[in-house]
Amino acid sequence: MELTPRLLEQFVVLAEEQHFGRAAQRLSMSQPPLSQAIQRLERGLGVLLLERTGRGVRLTAAGAAFAADAGRLLAAQDAAVARVRRISRGIEGTVQVGCVSSLGYWHLPRLLAVAAREVPNIQLNVLQRGSAELAEQVRQGAVDLALVRLPVADLAGLEVREVAQERTVLAVPLGHPLAGAASVALPRLRDEEFVTADPQAMSRFRELTQDACREAGFIPRSRAQAEDLTSMLGYTAAGVCCSFVPERVAALGHSMVRFVPLEGDADRLVTTVAALSRPDADPAVVTLLELMERHRIEIEGPGAARAPETDPGAESGEPSPGER
Repeated sequence: MELTPRLLEQFVVLAEEQHFGRAAQRLSMSQPPLSQAIQRLERGLGVLLLERTGRGVRLTAAGAAFAADAGRLLAAQDAAVARVRRISRGIEGTVQVGCVSSLGYWHLPRLLAVAAREVPNIQLNVLQRGSAELAEQVRQGAVDLALVRLPVADLAGLEVREVAQERTVLAVPLGHPLAGAASVALPRLRDEEFVTADPQAMSRFRELTQDACREAGFIPRSRAQAEDLTSMLGYTAAGVCCSFVPERVAALGHSMVRFVPLEGDADRLVTTVAALSRPDADPAVVTLLELMERHRIEIEGPGAARAPETDPGAESGEPSPGER
């Protein structure tokens, strides 16, 4: 005997109404076919499900149990159908999101907030890696969507969408002479000591900041190296040295650090935040990409950088500690 959804529905409705006439009316069918269907069901199960009475029917103990189980089966089937349709529309699913460490302070939290508000049935699992590693993991399918800082050496086979642009600012200890400055030109920093980006952990950021300083006529004096932004700010807060950090890290504030905009030619230190995905991305990933485009200002932040168009006196900046 085949327990079709229609047969289960017929029995559940009859169990609820306990009357063939009313059940048939709810099912948009005549009473004889309904009665025959229930008889086939009982024969197939080898169990008496109903006791016929003068006023209708009464469920046996077995019938009541079967009605409850059948109702749960139908509900599960409806839920499965609804879920697969939501997944196909990109409003439900699980997305593996990769992120470089320097984007975990601003851009990632805002993407998570937008997603939670707009598509709460999409679960985002987050991991942090370097830009090059994330690009490879997206290619291999281990990561569905990655937030990185450009440039990334190998983007072959990937879809690349710009999410934001971000300047870099100078971070100085609270008592530093530049702590109250409205802005500072790079050449003025030639005598400062810096905590610099580790060449392995943040190679791209190190390269860009070193190049910018060289063009300004000096090589940064490295007092220490750090593998991440938290360590860089720790050195700075301790009063040991200065550091370069992304402006959105500065936006979070630090009681022992002051952030000073860079000026002049520092506009070459603006970096591009990008989202990497596969060309055949799942619908949920496509939905997230559309959300990032639609809510770009919210994710990028107010007053976001627009590199060459930045006013010389404004906060121009440097490639944030990008590629983790």
